[in-house]
Amino acid sequence: MKRRRFKSTNIYESFSDVSLLMLATFIFLMVTILITSRMAQEYEVPKLKAEIETLKNKLAASELDKQSFSSALEEMVVAGEGSASALDKVVETATFGRKDFDLFIKGLKDLPGSDLHLIIDASGSMHGLTTFLIPILRAVVIRSNKQLAAITWFSDGMAETYTGSLGEMFDKLMSGAPFGGNRETIGKALRVAARNAHAPGAYILVGDEPSDDIINYSDIPSPVFTLPLGRSDPETNQEYKKIAEKTGGQMLHLDFK
Repeated sequence: MKRRRFKSTNIYESFSDVSLLMLATFIFLMVTILITSRMAQEYEVPKLKAEIETLKNKLAASELDKQSFSSALEEMVVAGEGSASALDKVVETATFGRKDFDLFIKGLKDLPGSDLHLIIDASGSMHGLTTFLIPILRAVVIRSNKQLAAITWFSDGMAETYTGSLGEMFDKLMSGAPFGGNRETIGKALRVAARNAHAPGAYILVGDEPSDDIINYSDIPSPVFTLPLGRSDPETNQEYKKIAEKTGGQMLHLDFK
């Protein structure tokens, strides 16, 4: 009687079979992932494109609104001197007495030259004044019969100068100035103003505290007319008067009522 012989499985053949199985599984998973990714892409890409287009439209509309708002502000400030003008309404709602405001404007009309450069204290102590500062400064510029050449803000050793149209400069001031910090670096502001813009007929310095740095009067190319705002502080008034006298300008007064 013949014995039956069993074939033994070669270990290399078994390993090869397992490897092929794993490879087939990997290929299957890759194909599945690619198909799923392709389907998601075909769905998401149009959706993303639509969202981007919507954002572009909103941005364009926002830009138009900004331009319209800026134009409206320009028209408001350039409005005539009549008692019913929009500018008069701004003055009345800014808590300034009309008599005091007109006296202040009368002083401004004595400024030399054809243009002026505003230098604004943008430290933290001025933060409470920003709600009415810009409308009043717009009115000051127009009623002085001078061209606004530039605006420079200063705070904590920093200073920046803006040029352009009236609306652009005030918009940049409100969006770019910090109205924070605790150091009134007027000396730095005057140097930056002289370096970044041509010498105007006069500078107008607006602030509420004395300088925390050294002011080099010999480097100031034009008279400085100073306007101390806020509380009546003897030290501030004394320094602002000194700055005006040293540069050939004068200190302007504005009474709050």
